Amino acid sequence: MANSRSFSASAPSTLTPPPVPGRGRLRAVAPDEVVQIADFLPPGATWLPAPQHTLPTLPGQPPMVGYLVLVPAGQEPVTAAAPEPVLPEAPQVPAPGPIRIDAVQRAAEVEGRVLDLTYLEFELLAHLVAHPHRVHTRDQLVTTVWGYGHVGDGRTVDVHVARLRRKLGAEHRRTIQTVRRVGYKYAPPTTR
Repeated sequence: MANSRSFSASAPSTLTPPPVPGRGRLRAVAPDEVVQIADFLPPGATWLPAPQHTLPTLPGQPPMVGYLVLVPAGQEPVTAAAPEPVLPEAPQVPAPGPIRIDAVQRAAEVEGRVLDLTYLEFELLAHLVAHPHRVHTRDQLVTTVWGYGHVGDGRTVDVHVARLRRKLGAEHRRTIQTVRRVGYKYAPPTTR
């Protein structure tokens, strides 16, 4: 195959970074960053470009690039982690309304009360709050928040919105409004 690369078992094992507990191997790569792929592959692994139809697509974003790593049968994959990327400090732009989202700390609060949210609940709330008064269809939310073509129905979004409303409390649950037969929108209360 013209698009595959194989790395032999004779490759020095010193290239494999030490495993870091609790860290995944997936990370974003800067456009000008050069990554030595061989450093992250176990000996004997084959690296192939992923078929385009298997990759998620985000509206308004360039197509994603992905790779498949094939490891010989019976060989345990090496758990290596990429170095911790240095993230720029996100500017804190106060969103209208009582809900505040801190993307750097991954924290959400309502009038000073910190919310205990799951990963997807936080992502969903952050997306809705970032686009106040904009109506999002269930499919748009699945694509944007879940990041892939979710297999199932729109009930997944409905269940997550119901959980979010419960966690927001009785006073603020109405900030996430249902647009019947379409989807949801975040509508912060207007100050008078």
